[in-house]
Amino acid sequence: MKKKLLWVLIPFYLFTCLPLHADEGMWTLYNLPTAVYNQMKGEGFALPYGALYNNNDAIKNSVVNFSGFCSGVVVSPDGLVFTNHHCGFEAIRSHSTVEHDYMLNGFVAENHEEELPNKDMFVSFMISQKDVTEEVMKLGFAALDRRHQTKLLDSLQNAYTSEVKKQDSTLHVDLDAFYEGNRYYATTYQDFTDLRLVFTVPKSMGKFGGETDNWMWPRQTCDFSVFRIYANKNNRPAAYSKDNVPYHPKHWAPVSLQGYKEGDFAMTMGYPGSTSRYLSSYGIRERRDALNAPRAQVRGVKQEVMTRHMRASEAVRIKYDSKFAQSANYWKNSIGMNKCIDSIGLIAQKQHYEDIIRHWKDSTGYLKGQLDLDKMARLYNERFEPRKAAMYFQETFLRTNELTTRAMKAVTGTTKKDKKGDYVTFADNSNTWDASLDKDVQAVLLKNYREHVDAKYLPAFYQIIDKKFGGDYQKYVNYLWETSALMKKDAKVYVTKKAIKKDAGLQYGTQLKAMREVFNHALDATRDSIDNQEQMLCAAKLRMEEDLPHYSDANFTMRLSYGQVGGFDLGGRPSGYYTTAESIVEKMKRGDNGLFDYKAEPVMQQLMSEKSFGPYQDKTTGKMQLCFLTNNDITGGNSGSPMFNGKGELIGLAFDGNWDSLSSDLNFDNRLARCIGVDIRYVLYMIDKWGHADHLIKEIGAK
Repeated sequence: MKKKLLWVLIPFYLFTCLPLHADEGMWTLYNLPTAVYNQMKGEGFALPYGALYNNNDAIKNSVVNFSGFCSGVVVSPDGLVFTNHHCGFEAIRSHSTVEHDYMLNGFVAENHEEELPNKDMFVSFMISQKDVTEEVMKLGFAALDRRHQTKLLDSLQNAYTSEVKKQDSTLHVDLDAFYEGNRYYATTYQDFTDLRLVFTVPKSMGKFGGETDNWMWPRQTCDFSVFRIYANKNNRPAAYSKDNVPYHPKHWAPVSLQGYKEGDFAMTMGYPGSTSRYLSSYGIRERRDALNAPRAQVRGVKQEVMTRHMRASEAVRIKYDSKFAQSANYWKNSIGMNKCIDSIGLIAQKQHYEDIIRHWKDSTGYLKGQLDLDKMARLYNERFEPRKAAMYFQETFLRTNELTTRAMKAVTGTTKKDKKGDYVTFADNSNTWDASLDKDVQAVLLKNYREHVDAKYLPAFYQIIDKKFGGDYQKYVNYLWETSALMKKDAKVYVTKKAIKKDAGLQYGTQLKAMREVFNHALDATRDSIDNQEQMLCAAKLRMEEDLPHYSDANFTMRLSYGQVGGFDLGGRPSGYYTTAESIVEKMKRGDNGLFDYKAEPVMQQLMSEKSFGPYQDKTTGKMQLCFLTNNDITGGNSGSPMFNGKGELIGLAFDGNWDSLSSDLNFDNRLARCIGVDIRYVLYMIDKWGHADHLIKEIGAK
């Protein structure tokens, strides 16, 4: 009776907030609900349940975690991996010089010997996953505070890893929280650390449209790059060695030239990074106003300075291409997400749903004395101001310029010791930064920070800027760079009390550290309590809707999402669901007229203007189709995720979402949210006709 009463209380429009729609969901594979699999079958998935996870040739065995920040897919018996161009961006940049600018001109390895090794990159295969919640709870986990819970999870993860290494020394286990910490899963992985760059198109194509088109539709971006996994002679993971050979996987994804049509089944499989769909209305307000708004504001200021310097020098552009792209991506994401939160009235929707939770909790007694939404509201209000100021601090001082990075590392990092005391050294990384750009960014951001935070959050060096430099931020920054040992090449930088007293850069770092501790103290006071309330809110939702399947928020573990190929409504007119070669040529012409993000080499315009595209053009439309839309559920980390048809064949690579999907991290709207993928036929066309890489086309063996 109580459940029937509950449904009467829910307005019709709120059904869009409930957990299971045809296309919503980032589902774990090992325990995929039967109801979800049946829905997939009804929409066109033609393979048995075991083909997703259980079988030796299961689709999941071809999907990889790409270097801890993207996804990828193995497409050949010799370990060839497709991912996005922007996922390979830093690898491409790191190999580029003014003389050999692979970022600008692209790169094609003609044979295995020419493939380029990459430091600190890897691919990781998920071997298995299981729910270990009962084991965790038997150890008294629920009674511990957050710090001791973290220690227990680390200890248990190490124990699981030790056990699995007895079977295979190349395996390791990660232990992750699911459903806001209400469940815990252990996942076994195998990492390959010898990953080599094989192929990339020029940046003009791999990032075509730049920030003008980012998060937008229509798109024509040829967003892919190609790497190869190497192993030792026994086909086992191994550190880089010239003696390593291409890895031979047990399973790789078959590549299809058959294309798709509107309404066809489509599935992504990859590693979505983070969503917060169980988050309270109070948490969403904090996300909008205390996190997204400051992030967008600071990055906008920083990027103006970066753009000016990068356009003035090719050498500087090469150094900062990747950094700018990383900054700009979530600058625009933050702006778009905030607009979507407001346009759909998400906070009000969540508040209404919380009223329903409140009523259900009171009527059932579930979590009585634990879940307290009024307490949650007070806690969020208490930390709002320091959280917002902390975000301004983070965006201003962390990873924004080399001197600040070194200053923070010197006073907080691991030190060495000799007779004079503790010291740090810095490797020569001058090929990754430019002093003129970094100084300008630092000065502009110092001023901007002061304009946006309360005076109590200003580090002590702001008094020095006023008293010694007359409020001139540029003079202060120049003084730091010119006098501090931090920027001296090959210097031992001592961090003794005496050294800090003499070195303005070390004083700057020490005062930043002190302010960060102020933020940590302010946020620590409420963090555990807020996290506990959010966990209880999720638990209440799961119990109240226990007859429905639920997926956990993304946490960079492998997930499946499914749906159909198709567009969306653009204010009364259809968006279309694919783009063609004609559309990119039109944009390239606008690039010729000065629109920077649409500029491309003449050969690209020629390639896209061909009258026939051979096996790569669509059999039905007769067009060369470039990018396409599905309503698959994705987020950051899904970049490079393979997009499969109902037969488990590769038809594309996910690389973006549309502008109307930018609140999807908080709420999935299946009317508007779309996944943008690069058509695999476009990928192969560029490998073939631009790269003339016949050996790769033959190796992939697309059907």
